[in-house]
Amino acid sequence: MTAANNRKSDPVKRIRIWYVLILLVSAVFIVRLFYMQILQHSYYKQAALTGQLKEYAIPAERGVILAQSGDGAIPIVLNEIKYTLYADPVYVTSSKKAARKLANITGAKAKNYEKKLRLKDTRYVILTKKLDQKTSQAINKLELKGIGTRGVPQRSYPQGKLAAQVLGFVNDEGQGTYGLEQALNNELSGTPGQLKAITDAEGVPLAANKDNVIIDPAPGNRVETTIDIGMQQQLEDILKQGVAHAISESGSAVIIEADTGAVKAMAGYPTYDPAEFYRVKDASVFTNPVVGSPLEIGSIMKPLTMAAALDLGVVNESTSYADPGAWVVDGETILNVVGERGSGTRTMGDILQRSLNTGATWLLMQMGGGEINSKARNTWHQYMSQKYGFGRQTGIEQGYEASGTIPKPDDGFGLNIQFANSAFGQGMTATTLQVGAALAGVVNGGNYYQPRLIEKTTDSEGREESFKPKKLGRTVSASAAESLRNLMEYAFSENHQYYGMDNLRSEYSIGGKTGTAQIPNPEGGYYENSFNGTFMGFVGGDSAEYVIVTRVNDPKIAGYAGTTAAGPIFVELAEMLINNFGVRPKSE
Repeated sequence: MTAANNRKSDPVKRIRIWYVLILLVSAVFIVRLFYMQILQHSYYKQAALTGQLKEYAIPAERGVILAQSGDGAIPIVLNEIKYTLYADPVYVTSSKKAARKLANITGAKAKNYEKKLRLKDTRYVILTKKLDQKTSQAINKLELKGIGTRGVPQRSYPQGKLAAQVLGFVNDEGQGTYGLEQALNNELSGTPGQLKAITDAEGVPLAANKDNVIIDPAPGNRVETTIDIGMQQQLEDILKQGVAHAISESGSAVIIEADTGAVKAMAGYPTYDPAEFYRVKDASVFTNPVVGSPLEIGSIMKPLTMAAALDLGVVNESTSYADPGAWVVDGETILNVVGERGSGTRTMGDILQRSLNTGATWLLMQMGGGEINSKARNTWHQYMSQKYGFGRQTGIEQGYEASGTIPKPDDGFGLNIQFANSAFGQGMTATTLQVGAALAGVVNGGNYYQPRLIEKTTDSEGREESFKPKKLGRTVSASAAESLRNLMEYAFSENHQYYGMDNLRSEYSIGGKTGTAQIPNPEGGYYENSFNGTFMGFVGGDSAEYVIVTRVNDPKIAGYAGTTAAGPIFVELAEMLINNFGVRPKSE
């Protein structure tokens, strides 16, 4: 009985055990659910959403760039919407069929699309960029699963190629590159917005969902430049014609407002179309040569050497001296150009008008008390570096600005000959912008203003910031500045016919100086028959209004490069400013 009764009781016991186990398991689940749904509700809600939340950057509209035009300003860089064709290969059911349909609309090769659509290790692949709205709409009508288009702001250029090297461009990653776009990238970029959207299983945003969070993008600053659009267009036309006339492949020019440091026009040739920068094969055309391509400037340095000597009081406007026709410095012989190699009494005007290397060397000697020594080197170095800004960037709003080089007064071998050479623009390098800023800082009465391209900016809140002329220091005394203007006027008036100006505009103040410098050979020394031509000068009435610097690289036209290649471009630009931009004549 006992054994039988025990066997009969076993099922009941088992049922009770299972019942207890079920209660325990249920209790665990209940406690776990309470923990998850009540105590950890926020955490698990966020975790659940993580799989569905997608973050979408909303690109900020890049700031517009404007140029001066009459009494106002007009855009030279705007924005337009172009469309990017993209795909999520996971959801593309037939890559071959989809590729064929897309290619029929875009004109691209179907096999290239198909290759990208077969990728399985990515959820986002770009098929084509910069499609227009009509093409985008045609693609979207196909309703291809996993394939879509997205509007992306792109730069547009209503003035075409105008000022391309000054402006730069925005690359495919949205970064400003070269020119203003690079220098002011942070200001122009703005702040992207952000959309957090709950998506369906296929990653499609559910825009109406209450959990969406939108941060509006802030557009970039509106930038108004100092560039005068009419002056810029005419400078580019004159430069292109001048380079062709000189039988050269490249050149550059800049116009600076003497009393403010504002750059009114500058360009290099050849140039490019910033709307199609990706088609450019020679990347060197992206660089603005006015700021990014230093060179041995040649004899356009002589007016600045003269200004330093005038400022020091070691010479005056009427000083004359005995020129031996040659100087031997550190065992090297300094000569003048052929036709000017005789000895004789020379004046300060002769040094500029005849472009005497021996005269520039003699001026350097006067800085040292009659010889080239440590005092002369240190004094001239101070003028070059601290007063004229050579050997350092000007700080203008341009990407890839070069510093140039000048010799150190107490470091190296053959210091005296190095500094003698620098007095007439060899053995040192500078950009045409640096040279122009230095001359402006002398002929305006002796005030060096930092070169600038920005007139005004306006942020997304409408707050304006105007940029006023920034005076960095004195170059020379007012009397030295006046004397140099007179000497440069004399040099130009004596030689103007050689630059293509048949009738001297005597009612205006025009001064200038040529430069012809041998091109350095990277392996040492100089090329025998290759020269760069430069011309530096000013135009105005009772005062200098504009400074102009021109450069022509390795021209093949007969004659000295500065005279026959760079000089005529200067004359054309000076005439253009007088005729079209209100240069005031002399009051007397």
